[in-house]
Amino acid sequence: MSDDLRRANTPLESLGVMASQNVMLTPTLRHVEMYTMKGLLSALWHEPETELFSAGVVACGGAMGGLLGPGEGLYHELGQTLSARGVPTLRVSYRRPNDMDACCVDVAAAVQLLVGSGVERVVIMGHSFGGAVAVRVAVALPDMVAGVVTFSTQSAGCEIAGGLGGRPLLLFHGDKDEILPVEASEVVKAIAGHGDLHVMNGDGHLLARSHQAMLDILLPWLDEVLGLSTH
Repeated sequence: MSDDLRRANTPLESLGVMASQNVMLTPTLRHVEMYTMKGLLSALWHEPETELFSAGVVACGGAMGGLLGPGEGLYHELGQTLSARGVPTLRVSYRRPNDMDACCVDVAAAVQLLVGSGVERVVIMGHSFGGAVAVRVAVALPDMVAGVVTFSTQSAGCEIAGGLGGRPLLLFHGDKDEILPVEASEVVKAIAGHGDLHVMNGDGHLLARSHQAMLDILLPWLDEVLGLSTH
């Protein structure tokens, strides 16, 4: 985690937000922008129309940033599906993509925003570089983060995955990944000491062929980890 985040009382304070604005794009999708001296932090926030569950999801992209995630816009479809069930999803666009410390602060701030809205349990998910961001923020915020999902994760930055302390870890990786080999996810699982790794046959780094298969695994997993099946 960055020195800024260690010195600050909260992730949002460490951002040093000078101004912010937001607009509703649809009745359940809010676009948020926060202006800081170190860049613009943007997020798409899927807000439920129904009564809010005490659980939510934060999703982040890879080294180039982005809001859609792997598959064919998996984060967008997941956000729509969960919000219809009363579960908010916050999709983060980094201030400085590929800057590990800055991106961890961004995602930690997103977790804080959800918690401030009444959420008690958060799952963080990240694609590629974002997998390491998700792991690191989860280790730093053990009281807020209930589990982690990675897609085609890198292993660099995940050396502290043992700090997940047994919290659920779900990993997806294509066996034809042209950027990061499936062994990267295997290493992260080994460091964590646990995890549920799904190798997606014939798929590459973007997991474009595994969109529905990943949703079919993700949704019941989230039900269990976030306690949604009890409502």
